Amino acid sequence: MYDLIIVGGGPSGASAGRTAGKRGLLTLLIEKESFPRYKPCGGALSSYGLSCLDFKLPESIIERNIPKVRAYFRDRFVEGMNDNNLAVLVSRKVFDNFLLEKARKTGIEVHTGEEVLDLTEKEDCVEVRTTDNTYLGRFVLISEGSGGALKYKVRPRDKKTEHRLGLVSEIPDDDNVISNRFPGTIDIHFGVTQGGYGWIFPHAGYYSAGIVGTAQHLEHPKKVLMDFLKENGLSGEFPVHSHIIPKGGIKRKILNSRLLLSGDAAGFVDAFTGEGISYAIRSGQLAAESVADLVMYSLKLSSLKAYESGCRQEFGNYLASSLKLEKIMYRFPETSFKLAVNNREILDKYLDEVVTNRNYKDYVRWLLLNFCLAEPVSRIKSLTLEGNDKD
Repeated sequence: MYDLIIVGGGPSGASAGRTAGKRGLLTLLIEKESFPRYKPCGGALSSYGLSCLDFKLPESIIERNIPKVRAYFRDRFVEGMNDNNLAVLVSRKVFDNFLLEKARKTGIEVHTGEEVLDLTEKEDCVEVRTTDNTYLGRFVLISEGSGGALKYKVRPRDKKTEHRLGLVSEIPDDDNVISNRFPGTIDIHFGVTQGGYGWIFPHAGYYSAGIVGTAQHLEHPKKVLMDFLKENGLSGEFPVHSHIIPKGGIKRKILNSRLLLSGDAAGFVDAFTGEGISYAIRSGQLAAESVADLVMYSLKLSSLKAYESGCRQEFGNYLASSLKLEKIMYRFPETSFKLAVNNREILDKYLDEVVTNRNYKDYVRWLLLNFCLAEPVSRIKSLTLEGNDKD
């Protein structure tokens, strides 16, 4: 009987495993892939994500430091910069493997190349059936990302409007050429697809480039990606990988009596940018802490609600505000992004308020005062005052 069984060895599962191991929980982590494994992702880790780690990320893991961003809309662009790094770029294959090894070193049991087929909640435990065996755990954390189906043991399926589709490709190039073209900079191209954007990140010896858009509007996603690459001088035959990205800020159920969700499985993703690594790491840690407190101090099952409140206090309001910004910018793309690239203050304030100080709510309020000059107030209110937030 394990105290905690973790399904998924990505950043959320590995971070939960490391926390559980350090707290002394008898823990089993099960991952269907054999690590290191490829993961479709741009690999941008924010400064917040770095701050969530309880160790310093080795320089050998960091491929680029990113202090600047260029935001494009049609034939115009604006460049923003921060005194500190906005993010670092990592290979998810290397980064995720490193996190899993950090978890393993705490003494937890790790099974890779083993897939969880089903979960059955019982009165005092959860039965976990895999391709290799059957295990019992007092609690199970589902950290399998956005593509798995086990999360539906806890919450309903998302509507099509509640997630996006992302496509990514890696294009090799000379490292010096990449450095000269992207000197500490990432490119974001708005207007490439409805309800999303295109992006180019300069990694070590290759570009990571992709598109993300509302799933219901991307009828021919690969063509959109190929056209985007060609327009930016990256045409060629390259492998293309797709993945689902949930929109954060939507209220979703994240736990049953003995099942918990974290990371993408819980929908913890910035709705505007699609960034989710940071919230995967932090939610995994918070989930393991809540289970450890219950087990160590013989608390009631209802004490797991501390996990919900912890996520809400740590980043829940932030993600809710990201959803409001997503509604504003992507419902009025012509007005919004023209305004953004013609007014550098909009990007500078975003980098300062949101990226550095993690204050999405005040930024959205400030933006509305500018945006209301271009759009009728009634249309803005219909976007931002939906739900229970009367501010």
